[in-house]
Amino acid sequence: MADITRRLGWRHLRGAPTAHVRHHRSGRLVHDGPGLSFWYRSLTAALSEVPVDDRELAMTFRARTADFQDVAVQATVTYRIGDPALAAARLDFSIDPDTGIWRGAPLEQLGTLLTETAQQHALAVLARTPLASALVDGVGAVRDRIAAGLAAEPRLPATGIEVVAVRVVALRPEPEVERALRTPAREQIQQEADRATYERRAVAVERERAIAENELASKIELARREERLVEQRGTNTRREAEEGAAADKVRAEAEAARAVRLAEAEAARQVALADAEAQRTERLAEAEATRTARLARAEAEAARAVGEARAQAQAAWLRVHADVDVAVLHALTGTRLAGNLPHIDSVTVSPDALTGLLSRLAGGASTGRGGPGVADGTPPGGRG
Repeated sequence: MADITRRLGWRHLRGAPTAHVRHHRSGRLVHDGPGLSFWYRSLTAALSEVPVDDRELAMTFRARTADFQDVAVQATVTYRIGDPALAAARLDFSIDPDTGIWRGAPLEQLGTLLTETAQQHALAVLARTPLASALVDGVGAVRDRIAAGLAAEPRLPATGIEVVAVRVVALRPEPEVERALRTPAREQIQQEADRATYERRAVAVERERAIAENELASKIELARREERLVEQRGTNTRREAEEGAAADKVRAEAEAARAVRLAEAEAARQVALADAEAQRTERLAEAEATRTARLARAEAEAARAVGEARAQAQAAWLRVHADVDVAVLHALTGTRLAGNLPHIDSVTVSPDALTGLLSRLAGGASTGRGGPGVADGTPPGGRG
C-alpha cells in the first residue's frame, strides 16, 4: 500500500519498489512506474497501484478419482503480474487518493481465477486415474497438468499474469480409505516384525546357550585354576614355613650370641664397678681414719688447752681471793648463788627456820671475830 501524506490541499504519494503506480490526471497518464514519489491533487488524480512482486497462492480442493474415491489436493501457485498496465486495464487496481487503499479486491479476483483454473485441470487428470495410481504417481501428474493448463490459459496473458511455479504438496484420501489402505501394509509390516521377533528370539536362545556353555567352560577352567592355585599356595606356605624356621633359627642363634656377649660385657662391667667401688671404699676409709685421728688429736689438744686455761684461771682466782675477808667471800658466794637461782616470787620462812638461821648467823659472827682464820690470815674455805 502506498504511503500518502497531506500538505495544504496537496497529496504526496511515496510508492514501494515492488508496487507499480499509474497516475492519470484529466484522462492523461502523468506518472507510470514502480517506486515513484510525486505530488498531486486528489480531486483531479486517478491512481492505481499494481503489485509486481512474486506472490504465493495456496489452494486446497477435493477431487474424485476414476474408482469414485474422494481425495484432497493441496497445491501452491506462484505468480506475478508481468504487465502492470494491462492488469490495471483489466482489473480494478485503483486506490483512494486520500488513504491509498484499494477500492476493490483485485488480488482476490486473481486468486479465484488461478484457483478455479488449476482445480479444473486437476479434476480432469484425477477423474481418469485410479486411487492407487493417484496416491503413487498423482502428485507429479497433477503438478504437470496444472502447470500446462495455466500456461495454456489465454485469459492469464490477457490479464498480464505470469505463472512462475506450481507445487502440489499432497494428495490425501478419506481417513477411512486411508486406514483401509494402510491395513495390508501394516499387516505385512507386523508379519515382518513378528518374523524378526521370532528370529531375534531364536538368536537370543542360541546366544544364551552359547553364553551358558561359555560360563560352564569358564567355571571348569576357574575350578582348575583354583586347584592349581591351592597347590601353589600350599607349596608357598610350606616354603614360607621352612624359610621362617630357618630365619627363626638364625635369629635365635644371633640372639643367644648377643645375650652371651651382653652377659660377658655386663659381668666385666660389674667386676670393674666392684673394683672401682672397693678402691673408692678403701680411699674413703683411709680418709675417714685420717680425719678421725686428726679430730682426736685436735680434741685432745683442745681439752689440754682448756684444762690448762681452767687451771690457770683457778690459780689466778685463788691468788686474787687469797687475802679477801671471809665475809666478802660469803657475800660473793651468795651473789653468784643468787644469780644462778631461778626466779622466786615469794619466800615463806617459818619461825623455827628463822630462829635457827639467826642462831647460825650469830655463831658465825662470833667465830669471825675471834676465829683463827682472821688471826692467822687463812682465806675462806681452808688453807691451801
